[in-house]
Amino acid sequence: MTTRLALYDRVAEETASIVIRRYSTSFGLASRLLGSDVRQHVENIYALVRVADEIVDGPATEAGLDTIGAGRALNELERETHGAMDSGFSSNLVVHAFAITAREVGFGEDLTAPFFESMRMDLSETVHDQPSFERYVYGSAEVVGLMCLEAFLHGHPVDDAEKARFVTGARALGAAFQKVNFLRDLAADFETLGRSYFPGVNVGSFTEADKHRLLDDIDKDLSVSAAVVPDLPKSSRRAVALAQSLFAELSVRLRATPADQLVRARVRVPNPVKARLALAAALGGKP
Repeated sequence: MTTRLALYDRVAEETASIVIRRYSTSFGLASRLLGSDVRQHVENIYALVRVADEIVDGPATEAGLDTIGAGRALNELERETHGAMDSGFSSNLVVHAFAITAREVGFGEDLTAPFFESMRMDLSETVHDQPSFERYVYGSAEVVGLMCLEAFLHGHPVDDAEKARFVTGARALGAAFQKVNFLRDLAADFETLGRSYFPGVNVGSFTEADKHRLLDDIDKDLSVSAAVVPDLPKSSRRAVALAQSLFAELSVRLRATPADQLVRARVRVPNPVKARLALAAALGGKP
């Protein structure tokens, strides 16, 4: 007999699954290659991250909240999240699903607190120096990679040396994802949100040298993460390989796009190319 809590858990996780499919075709595509024991955990993580991001990036403002109101909403989400991680229950279905994963795979506020700190930075910091940029990327992206890593390794014991390699790879891949998105969204972030993430980069005078310097850094991160992907558990390896290849493809396309075009249009991977990369990842080969 299904308990009321089990039913509530299932509804919460179904809610989280809708979020990733509606908001991200790339991550939604990659998540389909995850093993059944991992997929729901990753979708639970993604859903909370997306809700927090929406508080600072659009819907909250469109609903009429000012910066102070958005900050209060974000703080409340953090309190609710940490409370649910402690108690195992939240009336917010997305938070409840996230707490299921955090409690089951074993991560805590050491990862969620930096994430919420970075989200708060979006409400107050419009220009970053190198230290604040690194802190922002760690909290907004690298810790999300570390949350997913705990899900990937759940039930797959590794020694300290192996875990350290995986941590390095997860942080590098998260950083690469974030930096690629910053580069794709240079104009939108600056013109719509008033933000300039990359230290020392002026959107109004963005040059080829700027572009290649940023992409060299991104490709370094992708190289570090690529080295550990083949050693991930089978249940997560193909999905991470697809995510890796999608962002590597974006890096190639960004490098081929003139700098003056990057600040006017968002570079994308065409659907047929995504399908080819997904097939290659599913078959375990190279794209």
